[in-house]
Amino acid sequence: MKILHPEGWKPAKGYANGVQSSGDFVVTGGLVGWNGDQIFETDDFVGQCDQTFANIIAVLKEADAGPEHIVRLTWYVTDKKEYLANPRELGAAYRRHFGRNFPAMAVVQVTALVEDRAKVEIEATAIIPKA
Repeated sequence: MKILHPEGWKPAKGYANGVQSSGDFVVTGGLVGWNGDQIFETDDFVGQCDQTFANIIAVLKEADAGPEHIVRLTWYVTDKKEYLANPRELGAAYRRHFGRNFPAMAVVQVTALVEDRAKVEIEATAIIPKA
């Protein structure tokens, strides 16, 4: 995987401007912060993100992929203020699951998600390099 960062640009913090890779694609659906039984255990934004990250890892594992293979994350949040409110806690939860892999990312505020209690929904794209 090659991180794409144009010369002269300020460093991207916590994400990449672009990623180049080749191999087998793994794409998740929009995953939310509920457990495997589709039960929300918290209404806390960071807590839901933490569970969503775990859910992404679980789906990737089914394809023998891991967080190091993620090249893109698209976040949908219902309140950007909650997203921006706790950067340290959110960053710690992110690193617990994904380590120091910072793929291309987009964060979009939406008016609502299909699951009423969901505060975040994340889609992941991973690429497993061919051996």
